[in-house]
Amino acid sequence: MVSHFVKEFQRKHKKDISSTPRSLARLRAACERAKRNLSSAFETAIDIDCLFEGIDFSSKITRSLFDKLNLDLFNDCMDLVEKCLEDARMEKSDIHDVVLVGGSTRIPKVQELLEALFEEKKVCKSINPDEAVASGAAFHAAKLTGICIGVNKDVVLVDVAPLSLGIELKGGAMSVVIPRNTPIPTKITRKDYKTSNDNQTRCLFSVYEGEMPVAKDNNFLGEFCLTGVPPGNAKFNVSFEIDCDGILIVTAELVGSDNWNQIIITSHSGRLSKEEIDRMIEEAEEYNAEDEEFKKASMAKNELENYILYAKDILRVCGKRVGAQDRIALKDAVNHTVEWLEWNEQHSEAFEFDNMREEMESICESIVTKMKPQ
Repeated sequence: MVSHFVKEFQRKHKKDISSTPRSLARLRAACERAKRNLSSAFETAIDIDCLFEGIDFSSKITRSLFDKLNLDLFNDCMDLVEKCLEDARMEKSDIHDVVLVGGSTRIPKVQELLEALFEEKKVCKSINPDEAVASGAAFHAAKLTGICIGVNKDVVLVDVAPLSLGIELKGGAMSVVIPRNTPIPTKITRKDYKTSNDNQTRCLFSVYEGEMPVAKDNNFLGEFCLTGVPPGNAKFNVSFEIDCDGILIVTAELVGSDNWNQIIITSHSGRLSKEEIDRMIEEAEEYNAEDEEFKKASMAKNELENYILYAKDILRVCGKRVGAQDRIALKDAVNHTVEWLEWNEQHSEAFEFDNMREEMESICESIVTKMKPQ
């Protein structure tokens, strides 16, 4: 609306006020009053004495023009509502009531779009939009203290994790354990982690929060080490537990033993502010296409690494069950693939990892079919 009237002033008086902070501030204040008036009236006037260089400014604006000027902003609001439903994994039919919060929800066009998105009966207008947050806080206080006079005791107030939580894998990928918007308190355990090297005797667990697929692009929370890992293909259970106060406990346990370690991360140690959380979510959405390519490449690389371990196992057990020439061919293929991976793992695409894995598969599977039973 301010931009509209800046252009109107320039058209009427051949003067540009866009670079004059004082004039813009006075015009913005008048537009704010007009916006509020249009919530109950179909037309309102703007009158400002001595707006610029002694020139008075008067104009009118109708509700229909106001809606037209701001339609892109209103549509952005509806996009945010739909994104909120998507993040919560809910359908519009799951919503019982839509509570209007904040003065701008009094704008008739906003209410009209909400009623079109949901059903008209679901948009609750009985709560003062300026008092909705205070009402919610009082409701929460009543639940916490147990003083629920006039309050539905069956209503559950749910908090969620604002960002995904996970650990860094070999190669730098972020492995998410608790996804963003998971209701808390919660505890989730993943059982698919294992050592990346045969003779690895210690394992470092680095904990991050964020939405980027590369761990180091997220917010580092802390790390801990699990020692005394036996040589070979050791497996781990990794648990993330977060309580209602935001305290995070990450535990790693060596499968089949009582060997474990953990880290406790409080809600204040290195955690992000709301502004930083919003920025990280926006960045993750902005680079979504690149992130998908990275995820595909990371998954393909992990499949190739797993197949290398499988091929090494075949080499160990085949012995004299296959000819010397086949053993040499498989050993050369493993060494060639390991060397290629060392030089190319950081900048190769998914199809390149897939091609290398398929080459190894063709050599390895042909040898497996020749293996004589013991």
